[in-house]
Amino acid sequence: MPALPGSQTPFWRRAPKLILRPLDYFEDHYRRYGPVFRVGEKPLSVYVADPAVIQGIFQADAAQFHIPPQSPGSGLTFLLGEQSLLLLDGARHRRHRRLLMPPFHGDRMRTYGQVIGTLTEQVMASWQPGTAFNVRSAMQEITLRVILKAVFGLGDGDRYDRLRQLLSTLLEGLGTPFSAFFIFFPGLQKDWGPMSPWGKFVRIKAEIDALIYAEIGDRRQRPRPDSTDILSLMISARDEQGQPLSDGELHDELITLLVAGHETTASALTWALYWVHWLPAVGDRLRQELAALGPAPDPLAYASLPYLTAVCQETLRIYPVAPTTGIRIVSQPLSVAGYEFPPGAALFLNIYLVHHRDDLYPNPDSFRPERFLERQYSPYEYFPFGGGHRSCIGSAFALMEMKLVLATILRHWQLALPEGDRRPLKPVRRGLTLAPPGGLRLVPQSQTAPQPQALSLG
Repeated sequence: MPALPGSQTPFWRRAPKLILRPLDYFEDHYRRYGPVFRVGEKPLSVYVADPAVIQGIFQADAAQFHIPPQSPGSGLTFLLGEQSLLLLDGARHRRHRRLLMPPFHGDRMRTYGQVIGTLTEQVMASWQPGTAFNVRSAMQEITLRVILKAVFGLGDGDRYDRLRQLLSTLLEGLGTPFSAFFIFFPGLQKDWGPMSPWGKFVRIKAEIDALIYAEIGDRRQRPRPDSTDILSLMISARDEQGQPLSDGELHDELITLLVAGHETTASALTWALYWVHWLPAVGDRLRQELAALGPAPDPLAYASLPYLTAVCQETLRIYPVAPTTGIRIVSQPLSVAGYEFPPGAALFLNIYLVHHRDDLYPNPDSFRPERFLERQYSPYEYFPFGGGHRSCIGSAFALMEMKLVLATILRHWQLALPEGDRRPLKPVRRGLTLAPPGGLRLVPQSQTAPQPQALSLG
């Protein structure tokens, strides 16, 4: 079997381009080496953009892989905790996944539908005709309110207000290309006091942790057996031995949901609003579909609209929030679709490169939702939420939230790009993810919205 093509350039030389210009990095390697290529030597990293190989990896036994152990000082461990689902492996990963899955499926989704629409209306209430607003900031405010309400059942109070403030500050601090260096190079994590970048992060994170543990403690003392928020469901969940999640496990999963479930959806919504207003024909067709539902549709009616679904799918295709799936370390020799991967090889399934293969997506750099109405893509050709045993458990919730927020905004407001601002946007590094540049603004032109309604999530 021939050796994998690729580069043996050491990581320290590759890292600046990978961190600051990741899409150029991936595209350059793809053009030079093809859809499966290696980078580095020790450790060996392999990027995969071949659907046949991805299918074999997704369908392989989970025991074929493990994730790299995270040291206590690593950026991800410090942010999410050692017991986060994203960082667990083997039996512990399976246990947490089973316990966390129920809140994100079935009847729970209907419960969250009305909440998402109402919270979106509350944020829109501050918009004024003729006054431009920052799209990313608005989408972050919506998704943060949604995740706090869905996760904690919180909608007001001192703890809720403080969590909102701290999480926004924390994620803004992590939202620059520079912040990614703290994750890729743990040696930079130096606490030089409250004004230093890492020192500020440490102190904010400590206060967030204290608030989350306080909320867990209150819920332990005063259970809400009939509540549908995710924390209540997690506290009541039991594994096959009848054991609940500990306070530490609950904390780490909650902070993971708060960070991952809020930040990524805000990026996707910002992109969707950009494309809808950058391409007027897309926006016109989408508004026509929404208007056909009548004046007061059930919020979940949006979820089944074909063109709205296609717009969201195309948004997640053209610039996926995560350019690759999570790392998989090969545990034993693996043979897939003619490729041999040795033990210790780190596999990164490249979502961005697969989503830009012109044999799957003609004119891949063009935003064209119709492609999802014309063809059904396999989960190895389109996988914005990953796949296999490590797929995102919140994917259904995220996609529903994306549809409902986008539909609510477009039904209630006529928006436009600022006059003369027709610069095409390209993704920028935002921590471990890719996001639209932070300066995108839209101008509200006319409003047809009802007043925000009362909110409840029992």
